[in-house]
Amino acid sequence: MFDGLTERLSGVFDRLGGRGVLSEKDIDEALREVRVALLEADVALPVVKDFISKAKESASGEAVIRSVKPADQVVKIVYDGLVDMLGGEVATGLNLALNPPSVILMAGLQGSGKTTTTGKLALRLNKVERKKVLVASLDTRRPAAMEQLATLAKQVEVESLPIVPGQSAPDIAKRAMSAAKLGGYDVLILDTAGRTTLDEAMMSEAAEIARIANPTETILVADSLTGQDAVRTAKAFHERLPLTGLILTRADGDGRGGAALSMRHVTGLPIKFLGAGEKIDQLDVFDARRVAGRILGQGDVVALVEKAAQDLDVAEAERMAKKLAKGQFDLNDLSAQLSQMQKMGGMQGIMGLLPGVQKVKKQIAESGIDDSIFRRQQAIISSMTKAERKKPDILQASRKRRIAAGAGVDVAEVNRLLKQHRQMADMFKAMSKDGGKGMARMAAMMGGGDMARLKAMGGGKLPQSDPNAAGGQGLPGLPGLPGLSGGGDAKPNPLSGLGLPGFNPFKK
Repeated sequence: MFDGLTERLSGVFDRLGGRGVLSEKDIDEALREVRVALLEADVALPVVKDFISKAKESASGEAVIRSVKPADQVVKIVYDGLVDMLGGEVATGLNLALNPPSVILMAGLQGSGKTTTTGKLALRLNKVERKKVLVASLDTRRPAAMEQLATLAKQVEVESLPIVPGQSAPDIAKRAMSAAKLGGYDVLILDTAGRTTLDEAMMSEAAEIARIANPTETILVADSLTGQDAVRTAKAFHERLPLTGLILTRADGDGRGGAALSMRHVTGLPIKFLGAGEKIDQLDVFDARRVAGRILGQGDVVALVEKAAQDLDVAEAERMAKKLAKGQFDLNDLSAQLSQMQKMGGMQGIMGLLPGVQKVKKQIAESGIDDSIFRRQQAIISSMTKAERKKPDILQASRKRRIAAGAGVDVAEVNRLLKQHRQMADMFKAMSKDGGKGMARMAAMMGGGDMARLKAMGGGKLPQSDPNAAGGQGLPGLPGLPGLSGGGDAKPNPLSGLGLPGFNPFKK
């Protein structure tokens, strides 16, 4: 999400950064480009006008024009404007009643992802918030809608209201309320019926359900891919139904992000969550500061730590740490690191959360290198015997040919994987010899590589552009991925080697 806007704004700020002092003309030109970038991102025109007006007012002071680093001041002004546009400094989570059960009413048009989002929200409340959740489908019109929610509930390990054929939506709501109270549930999520368009029957039914359930949260689920249509839908719903918040689905497929940027300003409603993918666990908390940071290419390290805490196995991380402390790193360990990386959204997912990787990200995209490389590497390791994974040194030519055939790759790719593993194993062995000093060396090695190392690993052809251009900070090392350098002053990221010594999200 916001990829196009991030790229445009990065270009604007790069040009400003090359100037020692900015004049009012420079600032006007920059804000004009920001305005065009926002409009191209499908942000509503009134929202853009208000944003630019406030930014000009903030940028008109002497402090900006005469500051030591005026470009940084402009970035800060744009950042503050984005945060304000997206909802302000305070993150808005779900409002759960002190006296359970809390009722969450899910509304929206058909096809917006309402039922899937209900499952995602139930999973988050159950696993992260530790709440006892009951879900109930009130969609009596769409074929198999109730069965779909029951299947999702089973998948995320929460209870669903038993289906009774022939009941009306208000009657199901009454039965769900009674079941939630008698069953001692903390949260009841009601998934209402949707329509292809707004109509009177739909809104009347939703209003009747809201009267019966008296929900603490009434959430509108909107498809971000519909752009400003999603904003208009939210406004129409809010006029008829007292909404308390929004969830935007398919945010991963919306490269512009205009709906998210316009929604808060137009409706006055907070965005609670973003649906960031098709998987049942891909529902991200919406935080204006963190989203603004992503738009400006600053990444979202907090989200990365949260992902690590949710997805990485504590016992496995501790076991790995003990092995590496002894300088031991076999192909089973490399496979485990690749699996952890896939769990956290793959290379693209992790890169989107790291600061200063926009230019490197573009180079990788142009080179054709993607997560398929890591899947092939895992296939190669899976084609080995237990003995071969533990002692790669025994792999001679005949064994390599057998492994390559089993994984469906060339022998050259097997050799590249073995070379990569040897480099990592040697690094961990050296690290184990001098205690804490080795940790610093590992971070430097993982943060100070270059694009050629990625090329060697993936076998792809990289663009001829200079990877050190614009002084980018680069991409620190990730599990199974050598570091990528974006400049001579690249700094190792503290998240280098997730799940390895030096980063343990489970220790306070």
